[in-house]
Amino acid sequence: MQLNKLKHYISLYKSFLEKTTEYDEEYKWESLRNFQNNWDIDAPDFAEMYDQSLQNSVSKRMWTGQNFYPKEMMLKLIKLDTEFVRRMFKDLFNEDKDIEGRVSRFTFGLDELLKDYKKANRTSIENNHFHDHNHIISMYLTFHYPEKYSIFYYSEFRDMMEQLGSVNIPGPYEIDRFFKISRTFYKFLSEDLEIQALQHLKLNPLRHYMGPSLLLSHDFYYTCTQDRLIKKAR
Repeated sequence: MQLNKLKHYISLYKSFLEKTTEYDEEYKWESLRNFQNNWDIDAPDFAEMYDQSLQNSVSKRMWTGQNFYPKEMMLKLIKLDTEFVRRMFKDLFNEDKDIEGRVSRFTFGLDELLKDYKKANRTSIENNHFHDHNHIISMYLTFHYPEKYSIFYYSEFRDMMEQLGSVNIPGPYEIDRFFKISRTFYKFLSEDLEIQALQHLKLNPLRHYMGPSLLLSHDFYYTCTQDRLIKKAR
């Protein structure tokens, strides 16, 4: 990653925030605030708590899409074995353990639960839990520890790294390297107080999370790989 190119794109991102009327990333910041307000690993009704933690008044696209419904499948798996899923989340959020091991165990646990689900529901056509590309798992981590993790959209992240001249781009399952690079992005972004102020102006403190968060890194690399947005910032 070339520092001069990173600074160039940070400048473009600042111009984008100054000029745009198309900032539509607020839904992520609302989802983060809602998760922070509702998540309780020890909740008696774990399924209800999980459901309420993933709510948004504007968009459900973080966990619902065409042929993509990880939230719905997770709720089915919670119903199948609530305490097993609770333990999985406890392990995922245990910062005393290696991050790649936590992510790997979480995915493996869902694989096993899906097998049990299919055995218990032999007529079901479900054959995917939608957590195996790290996007949803990174969302859980980001929402739980917003100052440490960022959301992993691999194709956009890869494009960003190519634009920054990187010759050693992390692969789609090298999530620890992705998080480290996201923290580098955030370090430079957070040092620019104008960017912080401009981004906060896009948010509503009554609805959105306003604290420090590596969601800013996600906004940055996602925006900088959308040609139609960056062209308007030039």
